[in-house]
Amino acid sequence: MYHAWFHHHDADGWITVAKKTENGNFKQYHFQPEELAAELTKWLGEDVYFSQNTFYKPQRKIENIRQLRSLYVDLDFYLFNYDPSWVLGKLEHEFYGKSIPEPNILIFSGQGLVLIWLLEPVPYKALPLWQAVQNYLLEQLKELGGDPKATDAARVFRIAGSVNSKNGAEVRAEYRHDYRYELRQIQFDYLPELNEVINPAPQKKKRGRKKKVVQLFNTYKLHYARLLDIVKLVELRNYEVTGYREIICFLYRYWLCCYTNDPVEALNQTQTLNLQFTEPLPLKEVERATRSAEKAWEARNNEEANRIAIEKGYPGAGYNISNKKLIEWLDITPEEQKHLQTIIDANEKRRRKRERDRIYQEQKRRERGDMTRQEYIKQQQDKTDDKLFKLQELLEQNPKATNKELAAALGVSIRRVQQLKKEL
Repeated sequence: MYHAWFHHHDADGWITVAKKTENGNFKQYHFQPEELAAELTKWLGEDVYFSQNTFYKPQRKIENIRQLRSLYVDLDFYLFNYDPSWVLGKLEHEFYGKSIPEPNILIFSGQGLVLIWLLEPVPYKALPLWQAVQNYLLEQLKELGGDPKATDAARVFRIAGSVNSKNGAEVRAEYRHDYRYELRQIQFDYLPELNEVINPAPQKKKRGRKKKVVQLFNTYKLHYARLLDIVKLVELRNYEVTGYREIICFLYRYWLCCYTNDPVEALNQTQTLNLQFTEPLPLKEVERATRSAEKAWEARNNEEANRIAIEKGYPGAGYNISNKKLIEWLDITPEEQKHLQTIIDANEKRRRKRERDRIYQEQKRRERGDMTRQEYIKQQQDKTDDKLFKLQELLEQNPKATNKELAAALGVSIRRVQQLKKEL
């Protein structure tokens, strides 16, 4: 149990602890970091898991990520009948410090091995970069049985001290070092291709086809942003989405499949989202109505299907749905678009550009020491107030003074005197 406390004792957000029930489902509980130490002592026995990252509310979902606190790869080397000692030796001599950094913790889960790299916590906005690094580590360890379905940020792994019911083995942890990595540094050291994407230099964009790792990173960003947009739209409508339930569930399941590469988890999360609607669909209807989403995801990961799609003029297999079509399907209003990241039309793009330009110009004015528009207006008003005060004094001293005489005394035009008199 020390393993989970060591991982999360200084965390921010909710931590999920889960136990697998007899029917194979997870019974999940959520704790704050300060509660974890006391609660973990109660979690003894078979098939106990905990989340590697934290959530901003007690619900284990990708869109609820609060802090990204680790990277991990689950090695199912037993599927290849590899000897554990051979795998450990190969990692030590051929991988650590070469193609991957040395992990902080090794979890011997009873059958396989989980490698965990602890991170200096980063917020949910870094999730696309986190996913790119996560998938890089998986790719490097694929030959040792790296599990592609255990790479999403909401993943849970077995707690050291619990028991794996499949073979009765106790789960144990080996601590190698306590240095916490910086996500950006791992990316810089092992995925330098992403440097210009994350911090683009102020120069012309390079021509030519982007490298595969860059394409994947951009895809992660898009799928995650669209996933958040769907959830945000449901929230904006107070979960009253009758008439749009099927298409919302379909899009959510498809983008979650693309992001997590775990169709089973994607369906579970889609059914959970559906249950939050004011009028949920029957769960069997959710599965039936969104089945094509999983098939499209499978095609998207099929080389032959992608080749055929590209030959036909498509970007690739799977669904490539335009913003225009999404706005039309979901009847997204201009006001709703203001709260979304990517599902926006040309008008909203222009509005955001104007706002960015305004902020940029405002920043430049401040750097030059120029006045803002509000400051300029106030200055002019102060000048007017001063002229009004002086005009009032002159009229009190000489009520019969002509406008020409008043103008000369104030240093303004006769027309300006006429305007000031109207304000008195």
